[in-house]
Amino acid sequence: MALLHTDVLSKSFGGIKAVNECTLEVEKGSITALIGPNGAGKTTVFNLITGLLKPDSGNILFKDERIDGLKPHKITRMGISRTFQISRDLMEMTLMENLIVQSPTSGFADLFQGSMLEHEEERAMELLDFVGITHLADEKSKNLSYGQKKLMEFAAALMADPELILLDEPAGGVNPALLDEIIDRILLLNKQGITFLIVEHNMDVVMNLCDPVVVMAYGKVIAHGTPADIQNNQEVLEAYLGEPE
Repeated sequence: MALLHTDVLSKSFGGIKAVNECTLEVEKGSITALIGPNGAGKTTVFNLITGLLKPDSGNILFKDERIDGLKPHKITRMGISRTFQISRDLMEMTLMENLIVQSPTSGFADLFQGSMLEHEEERAMELLDFVGITHLADEKSKNLSYGQKKLMEFAAALMADPELILLDEPAGGVNPALLDEIIDRILLLNKQGITFLIVEHNMDVVMNLCDPVVVMAYGKVIAHGTPADIQNNQEVLEAYLGEPE
């Protein structure tokens, strides 16, 4: 069953068509990869799904309800969370505060009260423990390493108890040991029923973690299939390597 479906989705910036009639599905319970060369439109698709951008045409269905045109916080409350390729953390806030602002109940409002809600503090600590950084709960985000910020953002994406998580390059810039930890947590969450759509350039991660794999080029989906299908698809090879001479 398709949890998420985009139908002939298009988005232009000036004269450049970043997404061109993109149709894709994410099956409930899957770990789906969205891959393609730089400039293929992958992150723009993420921004359209999460409401940061509005499509020029086409529509987006989540659990059979249209979400295109909704505000990002409403889409989050419906069950979609995401991370970003470049961290968008609040650098002067602590890890705990960075998680609390992702709360589906009060969010930023909690930070202006005398104290944060107890159940939200407990949830944030559970998630920091899940990713192994409870010892940094009171540390300001600006003092974290790149890898620690990745873990914080992953934990923050879980604050709203999502059904679907969009991960934008989770393997980017992290060391092999941390990458193994992130993959283990993705697999554990997937076993618990969370669906993933992952943009990733690390092909080892894609081929060993994800199934199915969706490939974009020039704003369009050009292939969809198992990792083995994709590895042997001539159109995909040409999109990555260029046309043969």
